[in-house]
Parts: sequence; C-alpha cells; structure tokens
Amino acid sequence: MLKIKAWISAARLRTLPLSVSGILTGSAVAIEVGAFSQLILYLALATTLGFQILSNFANDYGDGVKGTDNSDRIGPKRALQSGLLSATELKRGMILTAVITLILASMLVFAAFGNDHIFYSLLFFNLGIVAVIAAVKYTVGDSAYGYRALGDLFVFLFFGLLGVVGSYFLYTQALDHYIVLPAITIGLLSTAVLNLNNMRDRLTDAKVSKNTLAVAFGEPNVKHYHASVILIAFCSAVLYFYLNESATIAYLPLLAFVPLFINILKVYRNSDPKKLDPELKKVALSTFLFSVLFLITSLV
Repeated sequence: MLKIKAWISAARLRTLPLSVSGILTGSAVAIEVGAFSQLILYLALATTLGFQILSNFANDYGDGVKGTDNSDRIGPKRALQSGLLSATELKRGMILTAVITLILASMLVFAAFGNDHIFYSLLFFNLGIVAVIAAVKYTVGDSAYGYRALGDLFVFLFFGLLGVVGSYFLYTQALDHYIVLPAITIGLLSTAVLNLNNMRDRLTDAKVSKNTLAVAFGEPNVKHYHASVILIAFCSAVLYFYLNESATIAYLPLLAFVPLFINILKVYRNSDPKKLDPELKKVALSTFLFSVLFLITSLV
C-alpha cells in the first residue's frame, strides 16, 4: 500500500488537468469545424497523460539524484527525496511508462491516419519519440534543459503548439481556423504555471545552479514576465474569438482569466516564496477551466 501511495505521489496527480488542457482545446476547435472523433479524443488524452506522468517521474528522479530536491525545498516532498522510491525503481517506472505511452501514441496515430497518410503517421510517431525524450531530459542528465533556462520554451511548444495544433491536426489533417491562437493561449498559461513553480523555488534553485528563467531574471523582472505571459495569453484568446466572428456565448471561456488576473496581483504583492505554492494549482485549474468552457461552448 505504501508503494502504491508513493507511485501516486510521484505521478503528481495535480499536474494532470493542465496536461490535457491542450487536447481539450484542440478538440473544441475540431468540433466547431465538424471533424470530431471520440476515439481520437480518448487516445489523445491517454497519450498526453502518459507523457505527463513520465515527465513527473523523470523530474522526481532527475532533481533527486542531482540534489536539487533537498531540505530547503519549499514545494511538496518528492518520492526519491523522501526515500519512498529508490532511483532504480523510478528508472524502471520511467521505462515502463515510456513504453506504454508510445503504444498509446501508435494507436492514436493509426486511429487518426490509418494506412492512408504514411508521412503524417511517421511524423507524429517521431513527435511522440521526441516528446518522450523531452519529458526525460527536462531534469535528467548533464545536459538537462530545465537547468539551462529552456523549460519555459519547451512547455510552450509541447503543451501549447503540439498539444493544441497537434490534436487539431489529428482530427482534421489541416492547419486552419486560426488554430495557432488558442495554442498560444494554452502554451503561455502552461508556461505561467512553470514560471510560478520556478519563482517559488528561485532561491533554492540558484543555490544548486539550476538556472531557470526565474533565476536568470530575478525580482522584479520575473514578475513582469509572469504578468506578460498571462496578458498575451488573454489577448490571443480574444483575437481567436474575434477573428472567427464568434457568438457572444463563445467568449465564455474568458471567464477563466478572472482568477488569472487576480493571480497577477498576488504575484506582484508577494514577498514570501512559500505563498506561491497554492497559486500553482489556481493557475493550472484556471487553464483547465478555459479548455473545458471552450469545449462546452463548441457544443452549443
């Protein structure tokens, strides 16, 4: 029972709603153009959850063996850090999760393209392999990009562009309907979550040479960066609805930005890194809310 709880802890369930936001958003746009498939939705969600859990296992392992997760850590205790799982167990978990996720990705690609689009099938399968590598290399290895201030860029690309644009393409085999705009919104909001995490850990990360953008920017510049990311995400969403000549009800997902604007104010007023931890959940759930409302309005 303790091992099961340890694996659940390492999977970091609170991160999973954010990871599927891109899939829900891409699916919402696909519904609007009449190209939706339940099978693709279910397989895309399962594949995305696999990638996120793999990333969480890898982060637990990578930060644990590097000593980044130590007694100074402000956030929740990690499985390796607390001794609930060994490094060997986490590596085995990573391998198993990667294999299962690639199988799901293969099923997703076949469901979307069948035998008719070999090039697209190969492209998306290779993107799946790249996603596995990116999930692992965020904190694992000497060249971990999360330690080189590149985490924000990769989150934007994988959660936003690949998540939204990629899922939309699986349904439609097309790149249209201003799909890049909601992709920018989800990508930037996901980046805001990571930035909050890095702001919380800025001082402890600096001690162990984990060079995130929060460390590189310092205060108050990282707060300006955080506000800019959320405001640009909002503008991108508004522009999408405007260009598509959406009905008033279609603007409903913008309500999800109310807690995000409040978050900006709290970040500017905050001087205690510990108080940023609850804000992580609020921004992640607000992003998820945006995608759910987007999905609901697309069905109206």
